[in-house]
Amino acid sequence: MDEATLRSLLEALAATPDNTALRIAVIRGLHGAGDARAADHVGALVPDAISVADRALISGVLLGAGAVARALAFADGPAPELQLARARVLHAQGDQPGALAAYEAAVRGNPTLEDRDLRALLAASIRVHDGDGPRLRLVSNDDTDKSEIERLLHPAQPPVTFAEVGGLDDIKAQIEKRIILPFQKPALFAKFKKKPGGGILLYGPPGCGKTLLARATAGQCKAQFLNVAIEDVLDMWIGESERKLHALFEKARASTPAVMFFDELEALAGKREYTREATSSKLVSQFLSEMDGFVKNNAGVLILAATNVPWAIDPAFRRPGRFDRVLFVPPPDRAARAAILSILLSGRPAATDIDPAAIAARTSGFSGADLENLVDTAADRAIAASLERGTEVPIDQRHLISALGEIKSTTVEWLTTARNYARYSNEGGQYDEVLEFLRRHGKS
Repeated sequence: MDEATLRSLLEALAATPDNTALRIAVIRGLHGAGDARAADHVGALVPDAISVADRALISGVLLGAGAVARALAFADGPAPELQLARARVLHAQGDQPGALAAYEAAVRGNPTLEDRDLRALLAASIRVHDGDGPRLRLVSNDDTDKSEIERLLHPAQPPVTFAEVGGLDDIKAQIEKRIILPFQKPALFAKFKKKPGGGILLYGPPGCGKTLLARATAGQCKAQFLNVAIEDVLDMWIGESERKLHALFEKARASTPAVMFFDELEALAGKREYTREATSSKLVSQFLSEMDGFVKNNAGVLILAATNVPWAIDPAFRRPGRFDRVLFVPPPDRAARAAILSILLSGRPAATDIDPAAIAARTSGFSGADLENLVDTAADRAIAASLERGTEVPIDQRHLISALGEIKSTTVEWLTTARNYARYSNEGGQYDEVLEFLRRHGKS
């Protein structure tokens, strides 16, 4: 607002001091121009007689002028904008817990009001040092200790069950029968000389739920889940990789029931005839020895592994007693895609008109990761609309359909490669499941 307009508004207000709308326009103009006189014109304005947006504005003007008590009166109310203004006033009064509670109430009511800098300021701890010398008031939000570092490096993940895995009903049924029941009823299986544990190799296109299925298996068994990363094993020094692998198996044996999960198995169990270094062959041999349990007791330890390239795994791992159960995890079918979309949308602001089945019909060949990317892209559009309108806009069918034009399936390349192996390198029928999937879905 230019100076001439402000001067005209001030003259009009002087002539009609009871004009509330004009008074607020003057305050808004002066405040926008950075003029400290804005607080002087609040006058006898009554909070209940003006809008929520104007009350929040005037609260900020009064707070800037040092009139904290009156600023708090204008910030009283359940509206998110008023709660945010109240948080600023309470902070100025030194009421950190009250300010933080008001800020969180504001963000719950309207997420577009989120202000990370303000949140960090309100969450800061205040300590007063009364020792020798001057009295110090310290403000800090750094409460990191050793336990916090441990949590950051190895974040605890909540247990997952089969209910949170969309589709894959046949594979879940096989795991339930072959793996989970022996864990749940060990006495019955012991009579038949069947021990809980063993090895399962999951293979299929990337992003189709192999890792999630492994975590869900551990959750169903109520077993400890040990996610073994490649860097936990591989070491540049000779003999260290084998020692680390042995230590991991020893930890699992001491923590039964336990599920060990090896992702990207080909990095640790690749075909020995293709390795140039003897150290790689030694690691594979150590892995095979640990799985045999010839001199160790692996009862109660389930070994799960996942790979996108099963044809690169050393064939010795497929011997009974090692990874004797090899399961193909295909891209989800239409019903599974609809279930996955429902799971991905749950817990997010979503409109009631969303039809997961209609979206599933248009996403043939999509993996679970592709569907997650689709929902995330739709969420980006909803967030952009929320910021534009200044209020929360839920994800709706239009956002998902719009995102479909941007997201493509990532399983096609894998299926093309797998088709060639299934056709020409299918020793012992190990890729029959892939051929059946390709035949049913017209990709043969």
